[in-house]
Amino acid sequence: MHQHFNGVKTAALFGAIFALLLGIGSFVGGGRFIWLFALIGVATTFYGYWNSDKLAIKAMRAYPVTEDQAPVMYRIVRELSSRAGKRMPRLYISPTDAPNAFATGRNPDHAAVCCTEGILRLLDERELRGVLGHELMHVYNRDILTSSVAGALAGIVTSVAQMAIFFGGGGDEDRPNPVAMFAMALLAPLAATLIQFSISRTREFDADEDGAKLTGDPLALASALSKLERGTAAAPLPPAPQLQNAAHMMIANPFRAADVGRMFSTHPPMAARIDRLQGLARGMHSHY
Repeated sequence: MHQHFNGVKTAALFGAIFALLLGIGSFVGGGRFIWLFALIGVATTFYGYWNSDKLAIKAMRAYPVTEDQAPVMYRIVRELSSRAGKRMPRLYISPTDAPNAFATGRNPDHAAVCCTEGILRLLDERELRGVLGHELMHVYNRDILTSSVAGALAGIVTSVAQMAIFFGGGGDEDRPNPVAMFAMALLAPLAATLIQFSISRTREFDADEDGAKLTGDPLALASALSKLERGTAAAPLPPAPQLQNAAHMMIANPFRAADVGRMFSTHPPMAARIDRLQGLARGMHSHY
């Protein structure tokens, strides 16, 4: 598969989050608690990574399915996993009309792929194959590690920044300016969130490209994304907190545009993704 330098991107983005975390921690209690917050961040990151599959599956009320219950999903995933030379993940279905799919799990050996009932009704088999190829590449590119850790760290940064409103610096001589403290408490969560979203957006483009190469059919995924854009608009998920925490894993933004602004969307614009896939298809066709 084409290399996207995911390790370098991940290290740079995680470094930015940790720097932001430590910068905020230096304001809280004059910096006396900075390592406490760092340890809490590490613990939360580990918990989110280790339990990412359980948390996302539970949020979507998904249930495991057998090959008899979902023969088309099994046939497609078995074929693509074999083509990639990787282990086949567990398969789940979420009982919701909102059309979507996601992959979760701490590594390729402990992964799950989930489709909603809505997406299984909306897409034909070719389009579903394109979607499942995308989700499998999230698993094989180890994107779940990145998104789980980024989400946990962004949450910690937000919590620490909010605490900065209530705790000043050390003594009166070294106490930060209250206006600066308030600005830090407001801007730090925004910065952490944007860092997390930039990871999600990058991974969506990468999974689109690698998934299309795995299936050998970029236009199938492009067609699926076009249907999903309309389908999620017609049947969005409610913006509940537990669903918001799982939204960045899904192939399409599951919420109404009014609920999540474009600037804060975890997903790139569908038009940009479709254009890239169509360009990839033209490139593949020119080689034949």
